[in-house]
Amino acid sequence: MSDDTDTDAQAEAGTAEGQGSVEISEDLARHLENKREELFEKFEIPDGFPPEVLEEAEERTEGVQAEIREEVDEREDLRDLTTWTTDPIDAQDFDDALSIEERDDEYVLWVHIADVTHYVNPDTAMWRSAVERSNTVYLPGYTIHMLPPVLAETVCSLVPNEDRLAHTVEMHLDKENLGYESIDIYKSVIRSDERLTYSQAENRLDDPDAPLHEENKLVHKLADRMHEQRKEDGSLVLNPARDRAHTIIEECMLKANKAVTHTLMWDRGVEAMYRVHPQPSPDEWSEALQEIQDLDGVSIPGSTWDDPRKAVNATLEEAPGRQLDKIQWAVMKVMPRAKYMNDPFGGHHALNFEIYGHFTSPIRRLSDLINHWIVYQNDVPENLVELCDRASDKQKDAEQCEREYKGFLEEVGLDPMAVNNRGIEVVDDDEAEKTL
Repeated sequence: MSDDTDTDAQAEAGTAEGQGSVEISEDLARHLENKREELFEKFEIPDGFPPEVLEEAEERTEGVQAEIREEVDEREDLRDLTTWTTDPIDAQDFDDALSIEERDDEYVLWVHIADVTHYVNPDTAMWRSAVERSNTVYLPGYTIHMLPPVLAETVCSLVPNEDRLAHTVEMHLDKENLGYESIDIYKSVIRSDERLTYSQAENRLDDPDAPLHEENKLVHKLADRMHEQRKEDGSLVLNPARDRAHTIIEECMLKANKAVTHTLMWDRGVEAMYRVHPQPSPDEWSEALQEIQDLDGVSIPGSTWDDPRKAVNATLEEAPGRQLDKIQWAVMKVMPRAKYMNDPFGGHHALNFEIYGHFTSPIRRLSDLINHWIVYQNDVPENLVELCDRASDKQKDAEQCEREYKGFLEEVGLDPMAVNNRGIEVVDDDEAEKTL
């Protein structure tokens, strides 16, 4: 199974704070480079951008502030709205930001997404390159970007204290049931007040005197309720121990993604890149639950057997920590792959959403980029089915490439998690021998 039970918490493999890099020898660095090149060839993953793509990206980063000033009159001006980003400590671009208000009978949640399609559209070489790549590929200590970093890390990054073009999803949520009272999706200009790391967001929640404390406290209260509601409704939650900051981002992104694709399906009646996740057969679910039940110290509550997703959720909350990986693996083995389709037929089984799609990460996923274009133009690319298949296939390639690279790291004595979290530093061979 792919990223669909914790879909949009973003790439969370941030560099661990306060830890040094993993040191390796020059010889081992060459081995890793050769292995990456071998995998990129095997899975047809281009590691560099053609000159015309880079030139185009460079050109689009020029005269940015003047262009934004020209755009203000055509957009919603949200620069006075308190707004902030929350990302891993080593994030190179910030493509989503939050704002929130509590009113008498509703919450208003704004999810602002970098307006990538203002710069990358079907007439550009960058678009054609994004279609070829289809997603950013994250290997431990190495990233192959979908869009040129010179664009993604500048005009498409919602950095603090600078005006940025965004695509905003404004959701008015009923205080009682958190249902959508109204959804509005529009182009905006925003100005982020601060860029928080996940650990900083955690600290803000605990410090009443810190900036953005009240906003983070309010959005966590809402996100926690949304999370519990999802579980009650039967959404599969394979990571029950997620911290508060991750819960905020995950739940707000899920709510925004769902709002956009519901709007496309029900209000506009257009095709889009929907995320469809088939369910395992009853026999496959029974096999997974039996494997979980047989684990030492694990017991599935009797009242939950009728709904396997609720059974797994309840079991994960009570199971000994040493068994969590085995429970997760038993579930993942029987889960079909999620895929992109131009029709939401069948819905998303793991999330238990009738209609779902991606919108909140247009810098790193083709599906989100396409959905931004459809929302903006209210027009569907003629080759949408082909694009759906392409995005599904390339995601599978990226996951397999990551799996094989992690396996290779283990073969040469490196911990993929440590490399992922801390990055690599190449030292001369004498120094490397001292640390091995």
